[in-house]
Amino acid sequence: MNVTVLGAARQVGRSGFLVQEGNTKVLMDYGVMFERRGEPPKFPVQVQSRDLDGAIITHAHLDHSGFMPSLFQTGSVDIFATAPTFDLTELLITDMLKLSKSKQYPFDANQLYNMMRSAIDVPYGDKIQIGPISLELRQSGHVIGGSTILMEADGKRLFYTGDIKVSGSRLLGPADLDIGAIDLLITESTYSQSEQVPREESERALVDFANEIIDNKGRLFIPSFSVERAQEMLCILRAYGFKHKIVMDGMALKVNEILLRYPEFHRDPNVFQDAVNGAHSVKHNRDRKNAISDPCVIISPAGMLVGGNAVFYLQELALDKKNGIAMVSYQGDGTPGKRLLDEGVVTVRGKDASVVAAVRQFQFSGHSDSKDLFDMLKKIEGNPQVMTVHGDAESCTMFAQQIQERFGLKAFAGEASQTVTV
Repeated sequence: MNVTVLGAARQVGRSGFLVQEGNTKVLMDYGVMFERRGEPPKFPVQVQSRDLDGAIITHAHLDHSGFMPSLFQTGSVDIFATAPTFDLTELLITDMLKLSKSKQYPFDANQLYNMMRSAIDVPYGDKIQIGPISLELRQSGHVIGGSTILMEADGKRLFYTGDIKVSGSRLLGPADLDIGAIDLLITESTYSQSEQVPREESERALVDFANEIIDNKGRLFIPSFSVERAQEMLCILRAYGFKHKIVMDGMALKVNEILLRYPEFHRDPNVFQDAVNGAHSVKHNRDRKNAISDPCVIISPAGMLVGGNAVFYLQELALDKKNGIAMVSYQGDGTPGKRLLDEGVVTVRGKDASVVAAVRQFQFSGHSDSKDLFDMLKKIEGNPQVMTVHGDAESCTMFAQQIQERFGLKAFAGEASQTVTV
């Protein structure tokens, strides 16, 4: 079994791996990579659907799914993923194309439509046979429907983590690591060189901040990624008995509708259902200002303050010291969210303004940190090669060295276009 890296292994973005056994080829993920705002996206190595026997999407985030429609320019191929992954992928790619101001992508809504016609829903743990390759999707703990991939061919076994959160979250159960002995591990390295604040500590601090702002008759804005982060924030407030008004807005509402269709993928579906029922949804522009006229918490995209309804909420809230802004998502370089944290400045009605609202940052990553990743490695059976990917160059390299030192395994940082044989 050969595995070729198609994307940027030592970066976060455009994930893609081609697995070959004999004449059978299967693609694992096929994403895009967004750099600084205004710059065109980057893509993995182009493959043709006629050269593939199947493709798998581990989860809906665009750095893993966003380039899949390109396979349908001149042909088609069966695409495998969980049902919620397909629904979320369609939503996110549709939005990506809508926001594109030029012909940035070598596909359009027609290819996305054809992709969805080739979608095959796969429950966790079900066996898929593609020629000599058998595979299963396992729960990753990262996002609703998110998966790892366990693959076998000719007696050799591969485990690809995709993006993984070993411990899960308020919304999701932990990752399923009961996989047996393997010969190759392809693992993400995003936060392999850091330890995150314990989840309970971040949760309590966020709820305390929300209550502090409300007690001061202010309004708290929580800019959040539409998929998972917004829903987790809602569940946290519900779990801690937060009794004040919560407003939800933007694409997060569409994601709520999708998640409600799949209660079997939730850690506790009743908690999410109750949380959604208790929130106030803003569905029209005319209702937005009225919805936040009283003290409340607002959960809305964009997580990095790049466009979306975040612009409205910043203009309304950032220049009043009674209000607060809780940053709960990763902030990429060059984004308005990163600028807010570093400089305390936002753009309001076309002009830079110093923020006087209280701004605090909280850690709620959907990725495992170093402790969780090493706990995962302790559970891995066999004597596998380990390829570290999906992190910056230093994180991938250092993680591979640490794995060699601690476990005596052959470990290496993945390289673009590299082929590994097991």
